[in-house]
Amino acid sequence: MLKVDNIDVYYGAIHAIKGISIDVSQGEIVTLIGSNGAGKSTTLRTISGLMKPKNGIITFEDQNIVGVPAHKIVGRGLCQVPEGRHVFANMTVLENLELGAYLRSDKDGIEADMKDVFEKFPRLLERKDQISGTLSGGEQQMLAMGRALMSRPRLLLLDEPSMGLAPLLVKEIFNIIKEINESGTTVLLVEQNANMALSIADKAYVLETGRIALSGTAKELASSEAVRKAYLGG
Repeated sequence: MLKVDNIDVYYGAIHAIKGISIDVSQGEIVTLIGSNGAGKSTTLRTISGLMKPKNGIITFEDQNIVGVPAHKIVGRGLCQVPEGRHVFANMTVLENLELGAYLRSDKDGIEADMKDVFEKFPRLLERKDQISGTLSGGEQQMLAMGRALMSRPRLLLLDEPSMGLAPLLVKEIFNIIKEINESGTTVLLVEQNANMALSIADKAYVLETGRIALSGTAKELASSEAVRKAYLGG
């Protein structure tokens, strides 16, 4: 479904991503793990069209998307939930969700998806008229995910969904990610909480200083001694 082939990405003179290749097949949850500054978020930003690779190709459903504007990539069915949530703070929960469906015109479909988002995130329904900036961190994360789902993505990119959340909420967010995946959305997940990420993923890549250091099934990486020592606190 998604193929990232040998991409190089620079911030000015800094070579942030050094020839990485990853594959995401339909229906999978694939996770990128690694320490801060390893290049995980840069990889997602490049896939979603917010940055342009200097070399390499990114294909989504067999079409090259390098150089395609970010909003058009969303229109093709690939949507990112950014790190730090970035909800529209002075708009209501409902207005944020409606903005997620901005590129759509199928009124009935939008209504059905809104209902679905409220079923997945009952707390958003309770707070639908509340100004988003007044929500807790966990509620803002739910809103950012709900807003992305309103674009009806076939591939959802999630950047650090557990960042800054209490452990109980982290569990809830990961359960919802699994549920989103089970209802037919493919997921590419960037996550510092390697334990949680590997517990729900099919496949995983370990990034170190802009390169892929290890890759394999999530089970293989969870039981790898090197990964355990570096990322799993063991």
